[in-house]
This record gives sequence, C-alpha cells and structure tokens, in this order.
Amino acid sequence: MRYLVPAEKKLTFELRIQMRWGDMDAMGHINNTLYFRYLEMARVDWLASIGAPPNPGGQGPVIVNAFCNFYRQLKVPGEVLAKHYVSDPGRTSFETWITLERLDEPGVIYAEGGATTLWFDAQTDKAIALPDWVRELVS
Repeated sequence: MRYLVPAEKKLTFELRIQMRWGDMDAMGHINNTLYFRYLEMARVDWLASIGAPPNPGGQGPVIVNAFCNFYRQLKVPGEVLAKHYVSDPGRTSFETWITLERLDEPGVIYAEGGATTLWFDAQTDKAIALPDWVRELVS
C-alpha cells in the first residue's frame, strides 16, 4: 500500500542527517528501519524547535500512524536532507510529511513518509483540541 504525500503542504523544518556505516544492512544499503528513524528525527527535532517536545506526563504530540514509501536505496557515505512539512489541521490532529533526499542529489527523493500527529493529554488518556499556537503553525 502506498500513501501519497499531498502537493499542498507547508515546509516547516529541514534536518541534515549523516548516514553511518553501521546503518547499513547485509544488502549494503541503509536498513529500512533507519528510514523510519530519520523520519522520526526530523519530526521530533521540529517539535522541539517549536517548543512542543513529547511530554509523557502532560499534554502534547503523539503519533497515531506512520508510513514510509521507499523509492531508492540510500548508501553510505553521504548525508540525508530530511524536509518536514505539515498539512490538514483538524480539531485534535494534523498531518506531518517528510521527504528524504541525499545532499549531493538535491531534489531526488529517496523516500517519503509521514504520520498523523494527535494532541494528547496523558492524564486523561484522551485526545484534546490543538492549542491555538500549534494550529497557527500547522495551518
């Protein structure tokens, strides 16, 4: 199943990630689990940059689904540029999208993925309305 990244989205953050020799698997390319880690790094670093890191005991973002479409094999050495986008704010959630490309091949997408980010209250164990300041950032 392939999820499509929408054309209408807002660029919010970019992160450079150094690929490491130990990230490769027996096939000689970056292991598929690391693609998800790279997506997570971009999402979590963006959340921290806006003052909304994960908050296990309070209110904040949680991920309710995640996906990755693999298009090309990433291979060491090199750096990945993760571009983070947002779209579709709802009452309690918004969508995040991330593209992965090599720094030495600008615009060539190696993978893209995303996640639905839900605003959550850990004390009540329930979704809550997006704070106005978050809604403004993701709109």
